[in-house]
Amino acid sequence: MDPALLRERELFKKKALATPVVEKKKKENDSSSSTKDEKKRIKPSTPASSSGNANSSSAILSYKTVGGNSQLKFGILAKIVKFMKTRHQEGDDHPLTLDEILDETNQLFVTNNIKTWLETEALPNNVKIEVTPDKKFIFKPPLKIKDKKSLLRLLKNYDLKGFGGILLDEIQESLPQCEKVLKHLQHEIIYITRPADKKKVVFYNDKTANLAIDEEFQKLWRSVPVESMDDEKIEDYLEKQGIKSMQDHGIKKKVAPIKRKKPTNRNRQFKRPRENEHLADVLENYDNMA
Repeated sequence: MDPALLRERELFKKKALATPVVEKKKKENDSSSSTKDEKKRIKPSTPASSSGNANSSSAILSYKTVGGNSQLKFGILAKIVKFMKTRHQEGDDHPLTLDEILDETNQLFVTNNIKTWLETEALPNNVKIEVTPDKKFIFKPPLKIKDKKSLLRLLKNYDLKGFGGILLDEIQESLPQCEKVLKHLQHEIIYITRPADKKKVVFYNDKTANLAIDEEFQKLWRSVPVESMDDEKIEDYLEKQGIKSMQDHGIKKKVAPIKRKKPTNRNRQFKRPRENEHLADVLENYDNMA
C-alpha cells in the first residue's frame, strides 16, 4: 500500500481513539443539566406562594358559596310564598309556624341561619305574608274578601263611589274557591277586557241604570262613524252644530299666559309738571312791593 495512505489511516485511528473521551464529558454535562431541570421541576413551593394560592382558592370558594346561598335562600322564600298562596285559595286560612311551613313544603334541610333570616327579615317584610301576634304566618291577599257576599259588597261599594272595577287577577288571588263564586255571580257582574294589557276587569252590574232606548235612536247612534275621529274633531263638529255639552269633558287646551313687556327707559316720556292755570286770576305778584 501507499505509505501516505497508511499515515492517514494511523492519524484517523488516533483521532477516533481521542473522540470517546470528549463524548463522555458531553454525556456528563447532559446528565448534570437534566438533573438540574428535574430539580427545577420538583422544586418545592415557597410558603408565600402556597399561602397566595390558598387565599385565591378560598376566595373563589367563598364567592361561589355566597352566590349559592343567596339563590338557595330566595328559592326557599319563593316556594314558601307560592305554597301560602295556593293554600289560601283552597280555603285554608289558619296561620302556621315556620317549622310547619318548612315541613309542608318538604324543606327540612334548611340551616339555622336561613331559618333566622326567614323568620326575622324575609317573611315579615314580604308584601304577600302577614305575621300574627303569636309569630305565625298567613297569606296576605290584596283584597279582604272571603265569600260571595263580601265580593258583591265590595263591587257595589266600588260602583257607588265611582272607583270602577276590580282586576280579575286580584279577585282570583284573594277569594278562596274563586271560580265557583264567579259562576254563582255571573248575572250580577260584568267582565270588560282592558285594551292596554288585555287584562279582565270585573264591574258590578247595576240593573237600575238600564234604560229602555228606542230602536230608531239605536240605529242612528250606530250609523254615525266615529272610528277615525279623535276627541278634538268630535268637539269641533258638536260646536258647529251648536252643542256645547262636551266642553267640560274634552281635552282642555292650555292657553299660554300673555307676557307683557316691561316698559324700558327709551319708551318712557318725560312729563313736565303741570302749571296751575285754573288759578291764574287768584295769584298775585308781590315783586313790586319792595
